[in-house]
Amino acid sequence: MHPAACSGDMRMRDYLVAIVLTAMIAAALVLTLVWRVDETRTLRWAHVYEISSPYHQQALAAAEDFERLTNGRYRMRVYPASGLGNESAINESLSLGAIDIINTGVSFVANEYPLIALSDFPYAIEDFEHWEAYRDSALFKKIATGFGRATDSKVIGLTYYGFRHVTANRAIRRPEDMENLKIRVPNAPMFLILPQATGANAAPMPFAEVYLALQQGVVDAQENPLTTIRFKRFHEVQSHINLTGHIMPSILTLVSVRSLEELGEDDAALLQDVTARAARRASQEIANSEAELVKWFTNEGVTVNEVDRRAFRASVDAHFEDREYPFEASYLTRLRELAGNE
Repeated sequence: MHPAACSGDMRMRDYLVAIVLTAMIAAALVLTLVWRVDETRTLRWAHVYEISSPYHQQALAAAEDFERLTNGRYRMRVYPASGLGNESAINESLSLGAIDIINTGVSFVANEYPLIALSDFPYAIEDFEHWEAYRDSALFKKIATGFGRATDSKVIGLTYYGFRHVTANRAIRRPEDMENLKIRVPNAPMFLILPQATGANAAPMPFAEVYLALQQGVVDAQENPLTTIRFKRFHEVQSHINLTGHIMPSILTLVSVRSLEELGEDDAALLQDVTARAARRASQEIANSEAELVKWFTNEGVTVNEVDRRAFRASVDAHFEDREYPFEASYLTRLRELAGNE
């Protein structure tokens, strides 16, 4: 064979080898990138609270902590302000596996396990220290465990939501002042108890419709914590905040059991730690702000009234003299006994 032809064949062979090697390297890089993408799982966390609220801000902090502590193996996207649906919708999505984590009020999951809403019973809790004692108690741990067994989710945080108070365009100081008052309440059994016990007319409606309903006189009153009254600007359409303090609601952080199992033992423990700490920070922030908001509302020209809470509690207790409690009454006794024992 002519030497020039041989040299040409060698160059062609080297060229083909180089192409094959380049293709192999490129394929390896693609596989590596795919592997890395597959290694990073995204968790979805949904709630209905405002972006500026401590609930959302602390959820973001927990998400950041979890991503950092797992060295980027997970991303966590937090969807606030009903971005993935209202309370009922996100609970349904959690059960279907479409969402991994949610924040939800205890009363909104009570249909599955009534005892989980124990702390939402009117006048069951005296103050923030009492609520903290409940959160850290064997009683709550027992209830949370029972809830987990009854559902496909696990409690990984409990957040203080703040005392609920009645707003209206007039003063309310005693239970009889509530008679015939048309008051918006959430559509959950615990929130119906106070109106029923005081002769008010409960008007359940979606949270997003409350401001306009108050403004247009569709309802006379509503009830929410001071922080929510400010976030939603209800004080713009109501002249009086009446410090009934009738319910001290709690927010659960729930994760689906399926998602928790997929994390593995170590990462699941990390998740539970960061969410529990976030719940504690949000709780303390809400408690601190409550102490300041009475003065803030007063400065805004809103009338803030003290009420006879003992009389309101007596009206609720009398309401159940000939009715069954939504759970075994001994649990309510145990919860009330935690006051002063924190």
